[in-house]
Amino acid sequence: MTSHVIGYQDAVNDALERMDDLGYERGAQGDLANHGPMGAEALAVLGHGAQVAAWVEGYRQAMPHHEPPAPRFALDPDDESAWRPALGAFERAGDWEKLFERELAERPWRDVLARWWGRLLPGTLAGLTHGMIRTAHAVRSLSAAPKPTGAQLTELARGLAYWAARYTGLPGEARFGAAQGEGRLAYAVAALPRRPMAATVSRGSAAERLRALDRFEGYGQALDALAPADPQAMLSDMTVEFAGIYLAHPEVFPVPLVHAVTAPAAARLVLPHLPTELHTPTLAALWQVHIALLLAFTGDRRQEETVLRTALETDVPSFDELAARAVEHQDEHVLKFTEACIREHALRPDPRFGAAVLAAQQRIPRR
Repeated sequence: MTSHVIGYQDAVNDALERMDDLGYERGAQGDLANHGPMGAEALAVLGHGAQVAAWVEGYRQAMPHHEPPAPRFALDPDDESAWRPALGAFERAGDWEKLFERELAERPWRDVLARWWGRLLPGTLAGLTHGMIRTAHAVRSLSAAPKPTGAQLTELARGLAYWAARYTGLPGEARFGAAQGEGRLAYAVAALPRRPMAATVSRGSAAERLRALDRFEGYGQALDALAPADPQAMLSDMTVEFAGIYLAHPEVFPVPLVHAVTAPAAARLVLPHLPTELHTPTLAALWQVHIALLLAFTGDRRQEETVLRTALETDVPSFDELAARAVEHQDEHVLKFTEACIREHALRPDPRFGAAVLAAQQRIPRR
């Protein structure tokens, strides 16, 4: 019996239509990002388009989503005094979505993306980076389409709207000047002091740490710790270093540090569609998020110094096998992390990618 083959575009558009009614967030606490569009798109990229529809139906049943905030007052994209106060105001998510729908109806999606990317970068931590990541998955879908569909444009509007509505600024500003240390990412990570914490970090304690970042030893120095570098090379430095950090910290709740890899991997999808002057600010925003994640979720370096050896000594299946296991696993974080690490490994092969994927598949509960 021959299985029905469904292409990437058909699978993604079908998934977006099936999830059109889902709100921005889900869960008892109401602030877990909607991962449906991202997970479905990653599953299609992994070559399993025929399984996307069933995955979407399972995702919908796993956890109820909350009704999105309704639009109330129109935002003027040309009047900074109108839109800037609405950044980080989740109750304005409906207003943000309508703004981006209007923008995308009036001009090419790449123009809208370029106009707002720089405005939203200081709030990259939004939804634990899911604003940027959801936007990037939408961009990959659009860039592969001969002609964008309405569902794809709506998804970009919602990715940007979630980013704006959950906009989360961090204290200070990262600048690439190598004022401290060697100017390289690995050295900057190693130099960052960590404050001891309990073995398992609760969501509440992590949130408290994020609010107090500017009081952490080494935070301000780390903002200036990196030297300018080629953006593509720097993104690889970020993904491989934080794949290793994920592997080195089995004591941490297994989901948050995934985003230290998937966020820069997502940004790589978008950079080709942005003006070059936005590339370095994107890297700086990601580095500041990395500092925040390290200080919020790790209390020491654990096995970071020896993690490359650990990865080399780990019996890791092939990436084809890891992809198949991710599809069987079903969890959206596992799907996105697996796809991102496969893609990043293809650009700069490193054993930490495969070992980190294997660890995530073992640590994160199956759906």
